[in-house]
Amino acid sequence: MASTFMNWIKSPAAREYFFSTHFWGPIANWGLPLAAIADLSKDEDVISGTMTTALMSYSMVFMRFAWRVQPRNYLLFACHATNATAQSIQEARFVKYWYMGGREEKLGASGQIAEAASDAKGKVTQAVEEAKKAAK
Repeated sequence: MASTFMNWIKSPAAREYFFSTHFWGPIANWGLPLAAIADLSKDEDVISGTMTTALMSYSMVFMRFAWRVQPRNYLLFACHATNATAQSIQEARFVKYWYMGGREEKLGASGQIAEAASDAKGKVTQAVEEAKKAAK
């Protein structure tokens, strides 16, 4: 197997492949999944649900393209499969945080107290403003 691969590497077909867009396009595209993987460790409150959905959809479309193009571009397919997977995980984190109680769980009691204090401050400020208007 190794000798077959080494023979292919030395062939004109290998040079043609390594100097084609079939190789360099996916290599350049790997920035997307690498960034998505790096973002998996960031806080959920900075995830954009809209952008995550768009990137996940984009990668699914290009996975199909990479599979349908002749000859098949396995490197591009792997790149977009990795990105679609990472974006799907991000989307699940986003939904859990904003719509399934993850935010409240993360904030805990201290976060609820801070939110209540902020709401109270806003109501007091509004009442003072209304009192000032009524006094005039």
